Amino acid sequence: MLSLSFPFLVAILAFTSSARDVPPNVRNFYNTVKGRGDCKLKLATGFSGSASGSNTHSYCGDYANSTNIVYIKGPGQSFANMDIDCDGEQGGPNDGRCRGGDTKSATSFQAIVRGYNKGIQDLNANIHPYVVFGNLGSQPGWRTFEPQKVDILPLSIVAVVCGNQLIYGIWGDINGDDDGYPVVGEASISLATACYGNGMTSDAGHDEDDVLYIAFRGSSAVPGANGANWAARSYTEFEKSIEPLGNALVAMM
Repeated sequence: MLSLSFPFLVAILAFTSSARDVPPNVRNFYNTVKGRGDCKLKLATGFSGSASGSNTHSYCGDYANSTNIVYIKGPGQSFANMDIDCDGEQGGPNDGRCRGGDTKSATSFQAIVRGYNKGIQDLNANIHPYVVFGNLGSQPGWRTFEPQKVDILPLSIVAVVCGNQLIYGIWGDINGDDDGYPVVGEASISLATACYGNGMTSDAGHDEDDVLYIAFRGSSAVPGANGANWAARSYTEFEKSIEPLGNALVAMM
């Protein structure tokens, strides 16, 4: 059984207070996209929603021009699951659910975060609700997708529909070719905890393909150095700081 300090227990309980209902327009979008089945404009396809290597998931651009969004879609009525990422700064709050394994000490945008000069060297998976979006790799036949080629910019807002609620995160990492399959559907442990509770660990995520990840195109989706509380000491503090921009982007969907 995990032994939690009182301050960390308070931080975990605070997750529930920051949850928000899915707005009607986002709920309608979710249901519409689900009902349509496979997306029509596949910007890149052949990705796996799990370690099974089914390679049936796609980055979808059906609404890229009309509403400036790109989302992940599985086959039929499925979306994506939520695997757990613990990459980045390893100090700070940690209750042991990030057990190491293939955890890396840096995220893909560490240099940008450091360049913000906000007193942190990188994102912290226990604090910053980030989404792993995009796939890079050099293995022969490896499926790749570079979000920046469709104007999705590093550390931009990503809206996540999960557990019947809407969470705001940022694009904070990229999937590489160090796994067996080119995977989609991965988020930091703080985001996963906000979605599904304290049962999320680096070894146990959310397996159902019912999570919708929505990335926003353009520079207006990037909080920048002064548009978010990058030095926040908890998930709640950081997610609250990007809520105004998230709300504005979602309202335009």
